Amino acid sequence: MKIILLILLPISVLLTACSEGPESPRGFSLPEGNAEAGKAVLISYQCLACHTLQGVSDNDVEQHVPQKVPLGGDVSTIKTYGELVTSVINPSHKIARGFMREGFTDDTGQSLMRNYNDVMTVNELIDLVAFLQPQYNLKPFNRTNYPQYFP
Repeated sequence: MKIILLILLPISVLLTACSEGPESPRGFSLPEGNAEAGKAVLISYQCLACHTLQGVSDNDVEQHVPQKVPLGGDVSTIKTYGELVTSVINPSHKIARGFMREGFTDDTGQSLMRNYNDVMTVNELIDLVAFLQPQYNLKPFNRTNYPQYFP
């Protein structure tokens, strides 16, 4: 009997910890965006003042940071829709490696990215993410080729 309890107790704790509470993202879904409209959003909000995106330029924008943060390109992990939405509405949630220094974060470690939550519409956000997501290319995993060892 004790053995059964010792097995069931950890399993029940794990199952309880995995339950979806009121903070769960379950059920959250945004409609499909328009990538062309998203490119226009990128330009109109002058995102290229602080970011770079291969194949997209805006000569009318003034540079705001000493080194721009790249968007898109080759990545080793998939950039999910949720990650991109979160990056726009809560840029301090996760700051990219290599950018946690002066010019990109303030004294508290918060992103210097402007908060667009009061000016960007939900449709603009959806379109921007629809444009950005395909700009990321998942790099294939390359295994290390170790030479054969012969004693």
